Amino acid sequence: MGVILEIVAPVFVIVALGWIAARRRLVDEAGFRGLNAFTFSLAAPALLFAGGTSGHVGGGPAAFAFFVASTLLYGAALWFAVRRLRLPLGEGGLFALNCTFGNTVMMGIPLIAAAYGQAGLTILVAILALHSMVLLGLATVVAEIGLHQHAPWRRVLAATVGGVARNPIVMAVLAALVWSTLGLPVPPVVRRTLDLLGAASPPVALFCLGGSLAAFRMGGALGEVAWATVLKLAALPLLVWGLCLLLGLSRLEVAVAVTTAALPTGANAFLLARRYATGAERSGATVLVSTVVSVFTLAILLAWFRA
Repeated sequence: MGVILEIVAPVFVIVALGWIAARRRLVDEAGFRGLNAFTFSLAAPALLFAGGTSGHVGGGPAAFAFFVASTLLYGAALWFAVRRLRLPLGEGGLFALNCTFGNTVMMGIPLIAAAYGQAGLTILVAILALHSMVLLGLATVVAEIGLHQHAPWRRVLAATVGGVARNPIVMAVLAALVWSTLGLPVPPVVRRTLDLLGAASPPVALFCLGGSLAAFRMGGALGEVAWATVLKLAALPLLVWGLCLLLGLSRLEVAVAVTTAALPTGANAFLLARRYATGAERSGATVLVSTVVSVFTLAILLAWFRA
């Protein structure tokens, strides 16, 4: 529990600072829009490209189990959001993202390192390599289709492809995948620049999250936030666990994959919702609530795996 609190506490501190800055007018709405644009367009892509070209190998089977489970749950959550919660398609896609996209950088890396060491980090890197491309890319496609669903199918296709191509995060992950596949080196000065720029992404995203929550009233979104939290912290880990057992993975691979699946909703889900100006407050509330609840669920999970 102590290790988890050490990792989670800074998350809440940075979110609280963003909330205070918004409430006290230290940063106005235009300032938060600028910070959000900086994070989404520059800092987060730099972080993802740097991670995707770091040269780590291993963890493929665990990553396979993780993404099969994530994709299945994304589809189920999207159906639930559209058919049961009566959300529009684009908003439902972002709800499904809240249920599947985890805080793998700011919480996942230190938590896996502390619990499972370097061997665990190697497995986590395999998941990180595709985490944003698969889930953010999927949510971007659904959001674009939702925005243009009443247009002719050719226009829908063109708008969707164009929207994905204009998404800096998805493009950064694709560029990293191509770069690594070709075996191209990253010059040291470029690597250092990417590291410095990318390091700003997690804290600035959390600061923007705090600012967005300053004016948020839970109200009718309480049920949707509760559903997203349960699906993220309970359904996804259980689904990943079952697939890992079916594939006969080692205990360490199971532990890392399931722990990664049990991480709370990541701030990039909020960034994407804010970019499309739909469901951002709900997404921000899900990040906050799932992070609070995960203090207890992760403590139980780690105690089980480390017993």
